[in-house]
Amino acid sequence: MTRTLRDVGFVHLHVHSSYSLLEGALKIEDLAKLAAADRQPALALTDTNNLFGALEFSEKLAGKGIQPIAGLQLAVEFEEPDPAVRLPAPPPSIVLLAQSEEGYRNLARLASRAYFDVELGAPPRVSFAAVAGAAGGLIALTGGPSGPLDTALRGGSAKLAEARLDKLGRVFGDRLYVEIQRHGLPEERAIEAELVAMADARGLPLVAANEPYFAKADDYEAHDALLAIAEGALVSNESRRRLSPAHGYKTRAEMAELFKDMPDALANTVEIAMRCAYRVGTRKPILPSFGTDPAVAVDEAEELRRQAEEGLEARLRAHGTAPGLTEADYRERLAYEIGIITRMKFPGYFLIVSDFIKWAKAHDIPVGPGRGSGAGSLVAWSLTITDLDPLRFALLFERFLNPERVSMPDFDIDFCVEGRERVIEYVQRRYGERQVAQIITFGTLLARGVLRDVGRVLEMPYGQVDKLTKLVPQNPANPVTLKQAIEGEPKLQSAIAEEPVVRRLTDIAQ
Repeated sequence: MTRTLRDVGFVHLHVHSSYSLLEGALKIEDLAKLAAADRQPALALTDTNNLFGALEFSEKLAGKGIQPIAGLQLAVEFEEPDPAVRLPAPPPSIVLLAQSEEGYRNLARLASRAYFDVELGAPPRVSFAAVAGAAGGLIALTGGPSGPLDTALRGGSAKLAEARLDKLGRVFGDRLYVEIQRHGLPEERAIEAELVAMADARGLPLVAANEPYFAKADDYEAHDALLAIAEGALVSNESRRRLSPAHGYKTRAEMAELFKDMPDALANTVEIAMRCAYRVGTRKPILPSFGTDPAVAVDEAEELRRQAEEGLEARLRAHGTAPGLTEADYRERLAYEIGIITRMKFPGYFLIVSDFIKWAKAHDIPVGPGRGSGAGSLVAWSLTITDLDPLRFALLFERFLNPERVSMPDFDIDFCVEGRERVIEYVQRRYGERQVAQIITFGTLLARGVLRDVGRVLEMPYGQVDKLTKLVPQNPANPVTLKQAIEGEPKLQSAIAEEPVVRRLTDIAQ
């Protein structure tokens, strides 16, 4: 039977996962389990200033029959920065949710601008003008305690809050909701009536929100230590950022009870979910083209053959053939590889990689000789992508590219750190800035690192923490979790049983 609005009651629209880096502690898999256990029909992911988890979130929730809503919490400068202020306050944040594919594309644009429109190393943020220019297909929530209204009201400036709300209203119209959060914090209670009055005066709807950063209240102490680690502060530091145990994930029933005096604010969460009808999905790779001028046709297969054959001749003149092999052997291998690359429609990829590597070498930027399975390609050696003769070392091309198992080729390329940015700039100029993306990699705190970081913020003696850390096995190839380390080390078990401070350390670190 289809559930009605009244049956659903509440949908989470402002949720942080562990992709809110050094801020959120909810893994997306755990978030999906929590939502499924609560029979949530939909859920929004709104990580801080990024969409890193959008695809994983979409896949995991859809797999459990839950509608995933793509969103983010975005830092926005509503006013021009005052150049006279040396340390300006962090800008407030709003929540943006994608209603459609247009909305998701705008989310992606804004998330990128948040990092590229600021000075290198500066905290991500966008101007309000950027938001106004990319508001299509988006629903906006005012962001709660970190939002433009709440921060202005807490600063005693109702006029500033009203001006910001009016700016949002002009851009988003009926796609704007005034967000109310209740975590039992004095600063929330102090301004709630003003938020409601501002919304009522403009005919704007209210929306109830819980802003979970961790799974349950019992996780609060561990999450508090995470915030301390992020700031490089001690847990005992009273001036650092703190949340509350109420920032754990609340069930629909708990939210219905918490906002029973605001039934419309609860119903609006369901209404917003129903207005969002786009799911992030996987797509096949879009292969790049070697030519940059659409008016000039480039036969990539023919260009690859020409460059590879000329490059092989240059390599053989410089290095000769491997013992026991002839030039005919090399040409036969080259023709074989070119045939496979062409049939799999990857000539453009090889040409582009070769192009920017040749540019780097011509501009005195050191480039690695090649590593990984790409070193098995004679075409790559001929195009100077690699500097290893695969026939000399009996390396297999099929480990890199195999027509029986179609997958994108992937060259591992190392540029000198001092020239890396210049190479990226060249590729952006050559092929267009909109055609170039940088891919982030995520690191996780391993068991030893967690113990050291948590011990530091808990102000435990360095020697004591170091002694405990050395009891954790060190195997980068197959790292163990802290739980596994404890289960396999009797000395750790004894220390936990005998010393409350060690028990607290390991409880938080896990």
